[in-house]
Amino acid sequence: MVGVIASLRGTVLEAAGSLLVVEVAGVGYAVTVTPEHALSVRHGELVLLHTAMVVREDDISLFGFQSREQLAVFDLLRGVTGVGPKSAMGVLAALSPADIAAAVVADDDAAFRKVSGIGPKTAKLIVVSLAGKLVDIRPAATVAAARGADVLVALVGLGYAERAAQAALDDVLAERPDERQTAVLLRAALQLLGPQAVR
Repeated sequence: MVGVIASLRGTVLEAAGSLLVVEVAGVGYAVTVTPEHALSVRHGELVLLHTAMVVREDDISLFGFQSREQLAVFDLLRGVTGVGPKSAMGVLAALSPADIAAAVVADDDAAFRKVSGIGPKTAKLIVVSLAGKLVDIRPAATVAAARGADVLVALVGLGYAERAAQAALDDVLAERPDERQTAVLLRAALQLLGPQAVR
């Protein structure tokens, strides 16, 4: 069944473990996310989540993602025999879409065997089933560039001079080359800039 809730934009009421409670128009939605995602947001923060609604006989669950790529990979993973939504989230908690695409291209099922709940047979099935389906996933370097651009736009939008914002962003990216969370990078850049840098 196709979920009717494709995205949520609202305020974080709770962030714990792998769960966010996001208030939208007075309604609190419980959304399962990766632990890294939950740690990257704070109470009261405005977030946009791309969501998948999974409907079962005894349960309706929402799974949330920061990017459409993550959502697309989640849907592909759920199409693999033996991979349910929780296992798919486990894969995305351990690997980025670019990492998953690289592992599939390299026929590297070992990357998936490291994920809790994914056995050797299922890991091999993931590689076979996803072969040729991840060609649109951007390489990690491109993802990093896009992430930096998002942070720069946000900083300028907050009133910081573009040159100062770019300098702070460059420092943050140098210190955290593996950081994938835009919100984390934005907060780090804001700490470097401080209020005195605002135009």
